[in-house]
Amino acid sequence: MNQPAAAASAPAFCPPEARRYVLVSAILASSMGFIDGSVVSLAMPIIREDLGASLVDAQWISNGYMLFLSALVLLGGAAGDVFGVRNIFALGILTFMVTSAACSLAVDADMLIVMRAAQGVGAALMVPGSLAIIAKSYPNETRGKAIGQWAAFSSLTTAMGPFVGGMVLSFGAEWMWRLIFAINVPIGLVALYMLFSKVPQDRPSSRRRLDVGGALLATVGLGLMAWGLTALGLPAEARAVSPWAWIAIGAAIFVAFVVWEKRARAPMVKLELFRSRAFTGANLYTLILFFAFNAVLFFLPMTVISGWGASEWEASLLFLPLSLFIGAFSSRSGNLADAIGPRLPLTVGAAIVGLSYAGLALTMPLMLLWQVTFPILLLKGIGMAIVVSPISAAVMRATPDEDTGLASGINNALARAAGLMAVAALGAVAGIVFAEVLGTTAAGVEFGALTAAPLEPAVEALRVEATNRAFSAIAWIAAAMCWLSALVAWFTQPSWARKEKASR
Repeated sequence: MNQPAAAASAPAFCPPEARRYVLVSAILASSMGFIDGSVVSLAMPIIREDLGASLVDAQWISNGYMLFLSALVLLGGAAGDVFGVRNIFALGILTFMVTSAACSLAVDADMLIVMRAAQGVGAALMVPGSLAIIAKSYPNETRGKAIGQWAAFSSLTTAMGPFVGGMVLSFGAEWMWRLIFAINVPIGLVALYMLFSKVPQDRPSSRRRLDVGGALLATVGLGLMAWGLTALGLPAEARAVSPWAWIAIGAAIFVAFVVWEKRARAPMVKLELFRSRAFTGANLYTLILFFAFNAVLFFLPMTVISGWGASEWEASLLFLPLSLFIGAFSSRSGNLADAIGPRLPLTVGAAIVGLSYAGLALTMPLMLLWQVTFPILLLKGIGMAIVVSPISAAVMRATPDEDTGLASGINNALARAAGLMAVAALGAVAGIVFAEVLGTTAAGVEFGALTAAPLEPAVEALRVEATNRAFSAIAWIAAAMCWLSALVAWFTQPSWARKEKASR
C-alpha cells in the first residue's frame, strides 16, 4: 500500500470518537477492491456466456481494471498528500461505486471493459487511501493496532467474498453475475456516509505537483505492451498491426516514462531507490512472482468451471486456503524475516509456490478437484503466506525512512502491473495451445468459454483435453517464474538480521 511517509510523523487530525468510523470505512473500501478481482475471475465464464464475450474480451475485462490501477496507484497516493487524504479517499470510493453500478448494467463486453477501466481509476485513488487515512487518523501509540485490525478484517472479507460470490453465481439466474458489481453501491454509500458525517477534513501534507505526465506515459506504455501481448493470440487475419509493433511502441513509451521520471520535479517514481541492489531485487522478485500468481488466479477458475464442469461455489473454495493461510501465518513469516533476514523466506516461499504450480500442470488431466487440485493449492497457500510479509520487509529495509511510503507504493504498483502482463501474455499462450489441440474440430469454441449447445461426445472430450493442456502450459510457465523469483531473492536479499537499513 502507498502510505505517505509524512503520515508516520504528523499528528493525528481525527478526534478519538471518529477514528472507529475511519477504520470501518477503510475496511469496507479495501474489501471492495480486494474482492473484486477474485470474484470477477470466478464469474468470467458466465459473463462471457451472457455477453457473448471472446477470450480477448475476457482478458481486457480484467486488464482494463489492472492497467489503470497499476499505472495510477502512485499518483493516487500522492494526490492524497496534495488534496487531503479524506477527499481523495472519498473520491476513489465514489468513482469505484458509480463505475461498479455501470458494470452491473453493461449491455455488451465493450461497455464492461470501459467501465472496468474507469473502476480501475477509482481503485487507484481508493486502495492507497484506505491505509493512508488510518495512518493519518491514529496517533503513533495506537496506529499499529488499527492497521492490524484493518489487515485482519480485510483478510476475512477477502477470504469470504469469493465463496459468497460463488454461491450466488452457482444457484442464481444467469444475470446474477451483475450483483458482484452492484453490491459495491450500498457498501460504498455506507463508507461515504461515515467519512463525510463523522470524519473531519484533514489538511494536505504536501504542496508538490502531481506527476500527471508520468502517469499518462506509464498508462499508455503499459497499455500498448499489454495489447500487443494479447494480440499474439489472435489469428493473423484479425491483426491490423503486428503485435510486436504494439509491444515495441509501448516499450519505447515506457522508456520515455523512465526518462521523464528522471527529470521530473515531482516524480511518481524515485529512480534513485533502484540504486540499492536489495530494493531492485525485491521489486524484481515481486514482478516475477506476481506474474505467476495472477496468471493462475485468473485462468484456473475459468479452467475448472468451463472445462471440468465445476460450479462457481466449488471453484470459489480454491481461493480459501490462500486467504486463510496468509491471514494466519503472514505475521509469523514477517517475524522470521526480521530474525534471519528476508533471503531464506522469500526463496523457500517462492520455491514452494512453484512446486504447487508444477503439481497443477502435471495433474490437470486427472480432473480431481478435491482429491488432487485442492491439496496442491494448500501448498500454494503455505508458500504465499511465507512470502507476503517478507516482501514488504525487504522493500522497507532497503529504503530510507523518508521514502518508505513511496517504496511501498512502487512495490504495490509492480504487483498490479505483473497481473496485467500475465493475463495479456498467458491468455495468448492459452489461446494458441487450445487452438492447436482442438484444430478445426469445433470452430468458434474458445478456451475458457461455456458452450451454448452440447457438443458431440468426441468433440467435447477433445475440448476438455485442449482446456487442460492450455492451462498446463500456463501452470508450467508460472512454476518456472516462481523458481526464477526464488533465485532473484537468493542472490539479492540479505540473510541476516540487523537494525540498520540494507546497504545501498
